Amino acid sequence: MLKDWTKFEILWLSVFTLIQIALFFIWDDTLLGFISSISGMFCVVLVAKGKISNYYFGMIQCATYAYISYTYNLYGEAMLNGLFYLPIQFIGIYMWNRHKTGSSTHGEDIVAKRLTKKGWIILLVISVAASLLYAELLYLIGSQQVRIDSVAVVLSIIAQILMIQRYAEQWFMWIVVNVLTIVLWLVTLLTSGGNDWAMLVMWTAFLINSVYGYINWLRISKQQNTEEAYGQA
Repeated sequence: MLKDWTKFEILWLSVFTLIQIALFFIWDDTLLGFISSISGMFCVVLVAKGKISNYYFGMIQCATYAYISYTYNLYGEAMLNGLFYLPIQFIGIYMWNRHKTGSSTHGEDIVAKRLTKKGWIILLVISVAASLLYAELLYLIGSQQVRIDSVAVVLSIIAQILMIQRYAEQWFMWIVVNVLTIVLWLVTLLTSGGNDWAMLVMWTAFLINSVYGYINWLRISKQQNTEEAYGQA
């Protein structure tokens, strides 16, 4: 089962799973938070490996995280996960199944793509405009941490779309999202007195994985392009 897993992937998953288990008992974390964090970690490490099975863990994580966010009045996070991430998991399964490599020799199931310079420019313009507009909406409905929440949500949506389309640059967006969300949960937990610290650990694990994911997907894309060029020669 783990024959195509690297030592880093096994170590990363093992360490953060043990941390989550420890937090669950030491800090009396909620069971829902524990389930959300564990399923989320399995999801992101499988995305980094280019595995379609990531979406099954993603369904569990999206549903549980949406509810937890709602209880803390983080409406942006709740809407993002419940109304966008959850249904899009099914679309992701369909899209990735249409673009399989036909071989998972290098650990991945799908063909990775790269974004052009024009694509980056369009991405940046949309990100700034959408973040400003969404911040206004969150302010109107009384959400907490409006600015951070808005940027995190918008970039998350863009990153998820890039993920479905199999672009390696999704990971750059995820890195920014993870940093913002760590700040968001840290401020929220300190000000609310909540005990769902598993969320903070989960997002820290996501950040480390997103850096690894970016490096791994660039490797996958380069390797696939080399193999394609060799096959056409």
